[in-house]
Amino acid sequence: MLAAMSTLAPPSSASYADRINFLIELAERLHLYGTTAQRLEGAITATAQRLGVECEPWSNPTGMILTFSDPTRPPGESDTTRVIRLPLGQNDLYRLAETDRIAEEVIAGRMGLTEAHATMSALDRPPGRRARLMELLAFGLAAAAVGGLFRLPWLDIGVAGVNGLLTGWLVQYSASRPQLREALDAVAAVMVATLAILVASLVAPLNQNTVIIASLVVLLPGLALTNAVNELSSQHLMSGTGRFAGAVTTIMQLAVGVVIALYVADLFGLKPQVRALRPQSDWVEWGALLVAAYAFAVLFKAHRRDYPRVMLAAALGYLISRFAGQAFGSPAGVFLAALAVTAAGNAYARWWHRPGAIIRVPGIIMLVPGSISLRGLLSLLQTQDVNAGQEAVLAVINILLALIAGLLFGNLLLSARRNL
Repeated sequence: MLAAMSTLAPPSSASYADRINFLIELAERLHLYGTTAQRLEGAITATAQRLGVECEPWSNPTGMILTFSDPTRPPGESDTTRVIRLPLGQNDLYRLAETDRIAEEVIAGRMGLTEAHATMSALDRPPGRRARLMELLAFGLAAAAVGGLFRLPWLDIGVAGVNGLLTGWLVQYSASRPQLREALDAVAAVMVATLAILVASLVAPLNQNTVIIASLVVLLPGLALTNAVNELSSQHLMSGTGRFAGAVTTIMQLAVGVVIALYVADLFGLKPQVRALRPQSDWVEWGALLVAAYAFAVLFKAHRRDYPRVMLAAALGYLISRFAGQAFGSPAGVFLAALAVTAAGNAYARWWHRPGAIIRVPGIIMLVPGSISLRGLLSLLQTQDVNAGQEAVLAVINILLALIAGLLFGNLLLSARRNL
């Protein structure tokens, strides 16, 4: 699908309808596994050509339109259009890699469409108890690790970790409850902020906003913001605009949830003690980086054999950004980190013939501006100071521009020859 041209022909026995159905299922799965519009459309177009079908895909964050035609028949005679409504995609590196492998097998003629459908359907098995527990633990580890990267005191790190576990439980609990799922971000923010306020009021002072941000790190839409601007820069205007609006809405829901908790606490007379203290030494930050890299490997649902690659990519992005930022300024650090991670992902896709997203997605997760955007909105709402909001907007714009420049120039530095 996404590699160099193969000398083997696609299955000649497959009917036109079967090939269309395979392409539709492939497109749906790529969308559900977090593929951006430009990469999804490129992958489907390339696969359709290899299967002898003309396809014009149009993708957006909540659906797609696929128009097919048979090039061997007169124009208009075989035209078929499918309009598909889909939920927002979630990054699932294992299923993405497996879907890519299945498509490659079909294109090379080593797997029939019936077998491919059965193999892809097997990917839909719900996660077992162990997988759910690992995901729950990863929520807590990610939140605590981000607290460690911020060099917060141990109490702050502990509160963030507990809040992360509660957020993970709420995410899993809401999976089968559509009404709760719609309000998940706001409810999670209320829960997280309430616990932080109670600890800061009754136990000891906290870096309150930073603890809340670390607690909600998995829900922050920094990656969605980056993908949105990336799609806009590649002229996928509708998809980019929709994804950007969704990311902004998520930030607003999180901020509203925090503000509700603060307002209710004030009604009950709670006075949280806020401090600004970053006492941890270097070893805490390095340990937190290792824990965060592992947590994101679990949360991105990578295969165990890919954990070292995912963790190395996440650490690489953070370290380049940190040290290059100290030397040349924060935007330059983000730019160089995004460039290096993108080139590394493209190299992995080119020479290992697997999705570069296995390297690219975890590599940029530590760079995305989700925490800065939420911090700025919280500062704006708490202080009612427009200047604070303007400073946050400028910081987010600087990071987004640096990220997108790194992604673009990384692709120029080393092209992937694959769409995923």
